[in-house]
Amino acid sequence: MQAKIIPTGITLNKTEHFLQITWNDGRVCQYPLSHLREACPCVECRGGHGFMGREYDPDDILKLVPKRSYQITDLQLVGNYAIQPLWDDGHSTGIYSWEYLSRICPDHRK
Repeated sequence: MQAKIIPTGITLNKTEHFLQITWNDGRVCQYPLSHLREACPCVECRGGHGFMGREYDPDDILKLVPKRSYQITDLQLVGNYAIQPLWDDGHSTGIYSWEYLSRICPDHRK
């Protein structure tokens, strides 16, 4: 059985506009906030329930073109499996699971 990937540290850097997650497998991932907002996994941002599967996850969030610069105004833990940011555009329905964040890590080389 494969060990569950979970964060050992989460840092929101509002000055340099990134979210950094240190994972229990040793990786450190920095997610630019604007790109992370564009990669929102909620049904509204994905364009409907038909686009909710893993096959619709971005291959490389750094290739996403942000509509504008975004900031996180609040960040909440969701149980022991995810985070839910409140974005400065008022959007708050995206729940970013550890599994999803691990998969879209910009520093992760497949």
